[in-house]
Amino acid sequence: MLKIGQLAHHAGITVRTLHHYDDIGLLQPSGRSDAGYRLYDRDDVARLQQIQALRQLGMPLADIGHFIDHSGTSALAIVERQLAALDRQLQEAARMRTHLQQLHAQLARGEQPELADWLTTLEQMKMYDNYFSKEELANLPVYHDEAIRAEWAALVAQVEKIRGEGALPASLEAKQLGQRWLTLLDRGTHGNASIIARLDIMHMNEPAIQQSTGISPALRHYVAEIIGELKLDAYAKYLQPNEVERMRRHQRSRGNEWFPLIEKIRRQFNADPGGQAPESVHIAQQWQALFHDMIGDDPATLPRFRAALDNEPLLQIGRGMTAEMVGWLRIHR
Repeated sequence: MLKIGQLAHHAGITVRTLHHYDDIGLLQPSGRSDAGYRLYDRDDVARLQQIQALRQLGMPLADIGHFIDHSGTSALAIVERQLAALDRQLQEAARMRTHLQQLHAQLARGEQPELADWLTTLEQMKMYDNYFSKEELANLPVYHDEAIRAEWAALVAQVEKIRGEGALPASLEAKQLGQRWLTLLDRGTHGNASIIARLDIMHMNEPAIQQSTGISPALRHYVAEIIGELKLDAYAKYLQPNEVERMRRHQRSRGNEWFPLIEKIRRQFNADPGGQAPESVHIAQQWQALFHDMIGDDPATLPRFRAALDNEPLLQIGRGMTAEMVGWLRIHR
């Protein structure tokens, strides 16, 4: 068995940290020496490894004990998460090495390299951290999968080309590219609506991301119009022509409000499941106003709208609103 100082040395942490873990019941030693010193066995060390792994993956210390004791997640699964995170770090390091090699080659030839590209990459990595946790980034293909990133670059170039040529969002060519956009977005985010919403918010707020991805505000607006046309085609199978036209007007005037509002709803739902806080009431009122602006006040429209959502796969991509969130909002009707 290891004494506390020995374990602290091997783990690269302080004795005070192990004392704290003991005090909060996160890691309690299995034994004591005759002199009363803490002694740690193999199972204790294995638990410490899990604790440190989950901390590296971004889990708050206050949540780790409950997660280990009650989630049913095995030590094997946690090690697998570590391996996935390490693979992502290796991929990031490989990308960084490639950039440095390019700079090195330019400097070796006596050329003056364009440092702006490198600085943009660093800014982009920092900005992703502002919107996503480490664990989310570790499992976000659009962030670390080079093949998907290459597909995005090619698709963005194609969409920008037809936009420059004046193709209307309702044209067949635009809709085909819009369908590819949705499919790749779903694949690149594992269909996680919250991540899709935050990616959209990040592209709205961060000029450096717009520059590095090529998705300018104008292109983003154009793609939103294309996707809007695809969704209206799906809704048109269920809604009356005047209802579809109302949705079209809503998309053009207020469609950009949905992603930020849904993300705000998700966060408030997690923070206040009972929905009684003043901020919850205010957000629910915002949602109701925006929703009725979209579908109107005719009671007959709502069942048709719901039928479209339930039966059209395209309308599920990036939807964001779970049944639990919708129920939470209805508390304030």
